[in-house]
Amino acid sequence: MPAENAPRALGAFSGGLDGIVAAVLLAEQGVEVALATFSSPFFDPDRGREAAARLGMDWRELDFTDDMMRLLESPPSGFGRRMNPCIDCHAAMLARLGSVMADERFDFVFTGEVLGQRPMSQGLNSLNRVARLSGLGDRILRPLSARLLPPTAPERNGLIDRARMLAISGRGRREQIEFARARGLSFPLPSGGCLLTDPGYSARLKVLVSEGLLTAGNARLARVGRMIRLGRGSVGIVGRDEAENAMLESLAAPSDILRLADRPGPSAVIIGGREGIPLLASAVALYGRVPEGEEAGVETGRDGSVAVRPLPRNVADALLVRNDESRRT
Repeated sequence: MPAENAPRALGAFSGGLDGIVAAVLLAEQGVEVALATFSSPFFDPDRGREAAARLGMDWRELDFTDDMMRLLESPPSGFGRRMNPCIDCHAAMLARLGSVMADERFDFVFTGEVLGQRPMSQGLNSLNRVARLSGLGDRILRPLSARLLPPTAPERNGLIDRARMLAISGRGRREQIEFARARGLSFPLPSGGCLLTDPGYSARLKVLVSEGLLTAGNARLARVGRMIRLGRGSVGIVGRDEAENAMLESLAAPSDILRLADRPGPSAVIIGGREGIPLLASAVALYGRVPEGEEAGVETGRDGSVAVRPLPRNVADALLVRNDESRRT
């Protein structure tokens, strides 16, 4: 347990191995550690919450949705390979932690970042840019790579013993794994993390942005099912199984949900202009396996119902939003 006058540190914490090692490194020096996990439609706090509970450390969730919506419109530092504004996102997260640090009298902020682990956001220039944009400067400690980086304020002020920090760089995890195993720490396997780096989701998000339809609610809908272009200012989402149908219906307003009227089939959601409803209804008939050429009734929320024939498969394939394998320009 930290001493009464122990230094206090607030960490950006996703619950992954690097963050766990960073938090434990500081706790072993007698630092009072608190952890914060950000949440938005693109990353959830569950892994952070669970890892903090295993460590027995103070934890809080910070809603980052509004910040992300602003960044996705026009990030000052640009996007990564997909729709991931990593540098500006990290800077905004750290700025948010800086506000909490000031309000709750923490001494410094820390992260589990490793020098060179991610080419865009964790090179030396990027780490320095994030520190500058966040307004925190050298009040950010990165314990896993600290001995490879210039001394920070908590090191110079004697709050942290720099010699007990690590000097890890690159993509390997051997040293982190050895550290965790030596202390009996459980840790998760590496996972995808932020949805904004996923090629399929990134493609859907680009469509929402280009059609003027980007909202937090629509970003959540875009995580599910198939996305279909329906014309200017209108897209549809069609469930692929019962679980996705249930998810769509839980996320959308009842007036925006489409279903086959007299037989089982997929649920769909209209996003944007309702002029696209007849086309989306035809897609519902197709994916609901209505025989080619046969007419079927589709309930269309507040608009009642419409009788349609299944959309031809080749037309549906052309309208599907597929994986984005190209770099954003």
